[in-house]
Amino acid sequence: MRPRRLVPAVLGSGGLAVVGVYGAQAAQFRKQAGKPFRLSPAAAPGTPGFTRWVEAACAAPLRKGNQVQVLHHGPEILSSMLGAIADATQTIDLANYIFWKGEAPTSFAEALAARARAGVEVNVLLDGWGSAPADKELVTTMEQAGATVAWFRPPHWYNLHRFNNRMHRRTLVIDGKLGFVGGVGIADEWTEDGGDWRDTHLRIQGDAVRDVLGAFMDNWIEATERVLPDRHAPELPRFDDGVPVQVTRSSPEKGPTKGESLFFAAVLGARDRLWFTTAYFAPRRALVDALVAVAGRGIDVRMVVNGSDHMDKELVRRAGHRSYDRLLDAGVRIFEYQRAMMHAKVLLVDAAWANVGTANWDNRSLALQDEVNCSLTDAGIVAELEKQFRDDFDGSEEVDLGRWRSRPLGARAYELGSELLRHSL
Repeated sequence: MRPRRLVPAVLGSGGLAVVGVYGAQAAQFRKQAGKPFRLSPAAAPGTPGFTRWVEAACAAPLRKGNQVQVLHHGPEILSSMLGAIADATQTIDLANYIFWKGEAPTSFAEALAARARAGVEVNVLLDGWGSAPADKELVTTMEQAGATVAWFRPPHWYNLHRFNNRMHRRTLVIDGKLGFVGGVGIADEWTEDGGDWRDTHLRIQGDAVRDVLGAFMDNWIEATERVLPDRHAPELPRFDDGVPVQVTRSSPEKGPTKGESLFFAAVLGARDRLWFTTAYFAPRRALVDALVAVAGRGIDVRMVVNGSDHMDKELVRRAGHRSYDRLLDAGVRIFEYQRAMMHAKVLLVDAAWANVGTANWDNRSLALQDEVNCSLTDAGIVAELEKQFRDDFDGSEEVDLGRWRSRPLGARAYELGSELLRHSL
């Protein structure tokens, strides 16, 4: 075959291979979508039994004695992270799915470059797809200052079979002693001028920081084939009045991921209430079944998702609508956030357990991507998060079952069409 004809032939074969892989994955998803997660009896989140179950099933050791601060909005989160970077003296390990263009990324690039020039070891890991829009001049600025910038699975022909498997984690570890984890991305969308997307992040000191660092190292080793030296993991203080934390590192695997297992167990173990916020709601049918069953037991189940005015991925929103009828009929209360883009990933169960992290309630987070979530057993933090939930409810429009069932046929058709892509949503 002539070279001029060979290239299209190779590309065509590659395209067919990608379509074949995607089709097989989608078929497998449909086969698994309704398979229930059997856990009976289920321990209540916040109890010792639930903690032990999470340790065993999610490889998430209980770390006691941590100081944890909850950060609630983009400007507060980004400012706290920048302040920590400025105070770093030894190491900075930053991973984020999103590092786009604008003032916020510029501020981070300049701060990281300044610490690199001061002799701090700076490692930056960006997802090859989520951060594809990054300003490459900012990357150059960091690298010329001495920082190491790596890309996680940038798209190439030889790794297209893993294209859907992204690093959705957002972590920052300073000197191995201070950790940040949550939903925020490094982009102007999280600033007051850029949109002030609603988010939640944790600032952690104590033994749990080592597990946050472990999430960074998982992806760093794959991207760079380099293992960080032990100075990135120093001795850590334990605070007498600290908070117990369990860090779940979730990655795609056969069967339910650790993140999905955690969510299922938390849902099934709820005794009084189950409230959650998520940017994207399109889980597999079995998780919807679990929510319906829990609401049927009289549990107060509420979810805060995005309304139409601020949602950045309308197709995912419509896919989630496919479940609204069953959820509302079962008594689940659905609130669509109106003030801005809702991007927080928070789960609150009963009075003493909460989870904050990077995973949404969709198949991408629960089956396809690398995620990291922190479970906290502390009544004070739960009370603080409850206060934020109530404010989010006030800033939302509750979906009414009667009005929902009268929505137009065009909307129903859109929802039905979204089912074809639900595996990747």
